[in-house]
Amino acid sequence: MFVVDLNSDLGESYGAYTVGNDKEVLKYISSANIACGYHAGDHNVMFETVRLSKNYRVQIGAHPGLPDIPGFGRREMNLSAREIYNLVIYQIGSLAAVCKVNGTVLAHVKPHGALYNLAAKNLEIAKAIAAAVYDFNPELVLFGLAGSELVKAGEKKGLVVAQEVFADRTYQPDGTLTPRTKENALIHDTQIAINRMIRIIKEGKVAAVDGADVKIKADTVCVHGDSPKALEFVTELKQALILENISIRKSWDKQ
Repeated sequence: MFVVDLNSDLGESYGAYTVGNDKEVLKYISSANIACGYHAGDHNVMFETVRLSKNYRVQIGAHPGLPDIPGFGRREMNLSAREIYNLVIYQIGSLAAVCKVNGTVLAHVKPHGALYNLAAKNLEIAKAIAAAVYDFNPELVLFGLAGSELVKAGEKKGLVVAQEVFADRTYQPDGTLTPRTKENALIHDTQIAINRMIRIIKEGKVAAVDGADVKIKADTVCVHGDSPKALEFVTELKQALILENISIRKSWDKQ
């Protein structure tokens, strides 16, 4: 039987502004990546999302991003490796504290947006993130783009790494995600996205934007929680995976 984790980026509301439908999406996923206040989220939202995740027995992860609320953490910033290390530690620590007082634990870390994409290609940034996760708690699992520099840095550091794929994004021939600035970055047709995901999980291949197949490993699948159709999509995706005898749960073990 094929096994895959299903994750979503949640806790991205802020103050009086609501983003996504976290309470409903949590019913269908196995891992939640919770914003830590830098790109989205705040202390109140973090507490509420951790409580909801605990109630639904969903694995909790920190989702650290660049300090860019107006740009939702999707704009690149010129920061040193030390600054990256520090901001990741700060955000992991914040969510870990919220988990502790709510009687639960932090299980993984997944960088957000521009930080995630930078770490996929930039070895120094990848090493800084991996070091921050390891230094905070070497038992944490590091989520990274399948085949990326972040995955390699995490493995070299000695972390358990979950290679992540995206159900609603297109891929470049080198295995990286198509930038969101490009018109063909997102897949809006639910059935096309589901068919691609099943092939990724079962065959380990995905068609890049040029039509060529790229080898890819799927430990965890991301469904974006801020998408207007997130709930509809995650519901249909989960049903399709179950019909294909793909079990939705944690798919990695300590090496």
